[in-house]
Amino acid sequence: MDRRTFLAASGLTVAGTVTGCSAASNDQQGDGATTTDSGQRDMEATGVAVETVADGLESPWSVTPLPDGSRLVVTERVGRVVLVNPADGTVTPVNNAPSVYARGQGGMLDTALHPDFPNPSWVYLTYSKANDSGQSATHLGRGRLNVAAGQFEEFEQLHVAEPFVDSDGHFGSRVVFGPDGLVYLTVGDRQFKNFGPDHVAQDRTNELGTTLRLTPSGGIPNANPFTADPEAVDSIFSYGHRNAQGMTVHPDTGAIWQAEFGEQDGDEINIVERGGNYGWPVADEGCTYGSGEPIGVSHAERDDVIAPVYSWECGSGGFPPSGTTFYTGDAFSEWTGDLLVSGLASQYLARFTVTGRTVEEATPLLADRGWRIRDVAVEPDTGYILAAIDAPDAPIVRLRPA
Repeated sequence: MDRRTFLAASGLTVAGTVTGCSAASNDQQGDGATTTDSGQRDMEATGVAVETVADGLESPWSVTPLPDGSRLVVTERVGRVVLVNPADGTVTPVNNAPSVYARGQGGMLDTALHPDFPNPSWVYLTYSKANDSGQSATHLGRGRLNVAAGQFEEFEQLHVAEPFVDSDGHFGSRVVFGPDGLVYLTVGDRQFKNFGPDHVAQDRTNELGTTLRLTPSGGIPNANPFTADPEAVDSIFSYGHRNAQGMTVHPDTGAIWQAEFGEQDGDEINIVERGGNYGWPVADEGCTYGSGEPIGVSHAERDDVIAPVYSWECGSGGFPPSGTTFYTGDAFSEWTGDLLVSGLASQYLARFTVTGRTVEEATPLLADRGWRIRDVAVEPDTGYILAAIDAPDAPIVRLRPA
């Protein structure tokens, strides 16, 4: 029996070890439940106007502009991929997308374009899917997008983050291409609650609570950090993560940055290093839901873990971060190099100034709308900012200079 078969058959898949709840308790009332008072701000007063690009979307999870700005590739968590025309707001379904496990936090999740899109025209998708026993896992696949026809001309599954688990939460599931041309994929810890050194996120024999690094065709890069370790999964690039739902590439350094959910508070912004252990749950700045008890020790108390560059400590009220990007456009030139992080229960779009590893929060955006913000992107042709709002009947909105 190989390592993956053993894990799939082991106690890792026992439902009693996992907190599995409904969509509301997982996402809206769990990760992202603690609200913060960001202050109600008039967007016009900050020199920003807000307009609707498209409306009537069902729980949009990611928004990815095509390089020419002609369309936005948008996923709806309920199981659809659509193309949005930002000029007139028309929404066109994309046919031949994979079927998904759309329960709890799962469904159709993130998108990334091949770096040379449209030649080749691969669009990479992350999504949750269940096995015959009803257990679920984070999947990565890709399809050749025919924009004019509104369909994937072919679609192939590339990787499954194992083991399958009896849980509807913590799929992670952001995907980006790094400057090395490789695919980086976040996988959540699937809500295992046995906090301590035996937690799945500290166990490199499985892919839970990790960042994976793969080739564009789903293979294992020879330079991955644990390929020489017979006890570790070869796909792992970093581990000790709880549930990273934001990931982006620094435009100058090429470093991979992530935004990660904490338990109660403990949300983090991390710079991901090859082979790094980010501490969850043996080192953390958050606390357990309800009790407020610390989880593990502070990152500063261990020299074998990497501390976040920014975190929301226990008692701070947290932020619950989702989609993340660096601002690289011309429309808001004073924000060039700033980090934009989507806020769910905090209900605003955070902007952080970044100098090396020093990260400081600046004036919040969209704080006067009462919107849970799931994803953020920058239009390549205009430099305007796009935000996907997390709701059953939701818009994609555009921020532009007033």
